[in-house]
Amino acid sequence: MRESPKWVPILMCTFLVLGMISILVRYLGADSIGNWPVFAGLGFVLAGLYTATKWH
Repeated sequence: MRESPKWVPILMCTFLVLGMISILVRYLGADSIGNWPVFAGLGFVLAGLYTATKWH
C-alpha cells in the first residue's frame, strides 16, 4: 500500500486556509484593494484541491 509523505496534507490544509483568508480579506477589507484577493484565493483553493488528489 502506497502512503503519501507527511507534508502533503499539511500543504493541502495550508493552501485551503490561505485561500479562505485571501477571499475573506477582500470581503471584510476595504473596497479599494480590488478583486485580486478573490482570484488569488481561488488559485490557492484550486491548489489545495489538486494537492488533495495526491493524498493517499
